[in-house]
Amino acid sequence: MIAIGSDHGGLSLKEALKKLLAERGISFEDCGTDNGDSVDYPDFGVKVARKVSSGEVEKGILVCGTGIGMSIVANKFPRVRAALVTDSFMAQMAKEHNNANILVLGGRVLDENAARTMVATWLDATFEGGRHQARLDKIEDIEKELRRS
Repeated sequence: MIAIGSDHGGLSLKEALKKLLAERGISFEDCGTDNGDSVDYPDFGVKVARKVSSGEVEKGILVCGTGIGMSIVANKFPRVRAALVTDSFMAQMAKEHNNANILVLGGRVLDENAARTMVATWLDATFEGGRHQARLDKIEDIEKELRRS
């Protein structure tokens, strides 16, 4: 199960990515927005990030105009590793090296075909572990330290 969400700037790309997920037989939960009215991206970033952080879903996809705002929001949550990507290599590395559990895209930056390729690449990639896990463990230690303070 994947949680997917966007603001108005990412709505059309989110809708295209929902079709990709359906084509691949991947179930998803659309966390909004559902129309083109101007909305605040944090409201929708929180919905997806909270689901990933809590373990309710394994992965998420967020889309706003540039992807910057959504990535900032999502990375406030424990256990979330949201990666803003702009090409397929970044999508692949986000998974293989960083085990990104939320992929963030810019709806006003990317065309639909490029975004579909990035999402497919991310979904098909596998976390390599090893030295990369040691680095993620350090990030988790930082999260724990910050929660205590």
